[in-house]
Amino acid sequence: MNTPYYGMFTDEGNAAVHEIVVVAYRINISWKIVMQMLEKLSRVKGFEEATDTAVRDEVWFALSGRLNNV
Repeated sequence: MNTPYYGMFTDEGNAAVHEIVVVAYRINISWKIVMQMLEKLSRVKGFEEATDTAVRDEVWFALSGRLNNV
């Protein structure tokens, strides 16, 4: 499976963000909780950009658009 691009610097970063998107989509969590998850991820070495505007925008679009591949 090809992981969607969320604006992260690495494939591993995009995969980590995708996991957040999948969970958020499946259990319908609030944007506030999604942001908390992204903030927690951003504290992990190598994933610091998880709260960058580009990443947040991509996650927002993925969740608001209810993409079929999530």
